[in-house]
Amino acid sequence: MDNRIAERRGDRSWSQAHLAQLLGVSRQTVISIERGRFDPSLPLAFRLAAVFECRIEDLFTPDAVE
Repeated sequence: MDNRIAERRGDRSWSQAHLAQLLGVSRQTVISIERGRFDPSLPLAFRLAAVFECRIEDLFTPDAVE
């Protein structure tokens, strides 16, 4: 799944550590999500959307279904 987390974080000049603190997760979790190695749980996706004041769909693009 593609995401725009790093882009949104950069727009706000937030570090990965700051975003992790806002979300209550580790910095490594933020890194893994940004790099696409980890898809967040639904509750975490909702927290991300709340932090960035947007919809989940604005942050994540699902992989194409074939």
